[in-house]
Amino acid sequence: MGEALDRPRFDPGADGSQGVPVAVVDDDDGLRRGLARLLKAAGYKPLLFASAEALLADDQTASRAACLVLDVQLPGLSGLDLQRILAQAESTLPIVFITAHCEPAVCDRARAGGAVAVLAKPFAAEALLEAIERALHPAPPLE
Repeated sequence: MGEALDRPRFDPGADGSQGVPVAVVDDDDGLRRGLARLLKAAGYKPLLFASAEALLADDQTASRAACLVLDVQLPGLSGLDLQRILAQAESTLPIVFITAHCEPAVCDRARAGGAVAVLAKPFAAEALLEAIERALHPAPPLE
């Protein structure tokens, strides 16, 4: 699993599609569909999963993702559990968390685990797109 979930080597159009693949894990079907429309309109290729387990079970699809938009609260494995599993697998997949329950301890834990951003629901579309761009194009480290 570790190599399969490493940062993908994205080849635009390799599978006949366009756009950088962005995985979305959220148990709310309506929100997943809405995020898919937003991501498509912004030029991304959404890869949708209803649970952390579904993403882990489909590592061929997940390995193509360049960024992960991840809900904190999910049935079964939580978003924070998935973040930990990916870190243990030495994945470099950048994560943007979304949550309706942004308790400071949870948000701090997500950030401490390397999350690019933690967005409280409801969030502005622009905020999500900006966070994804930061995830895909991180600033170089300060010297």
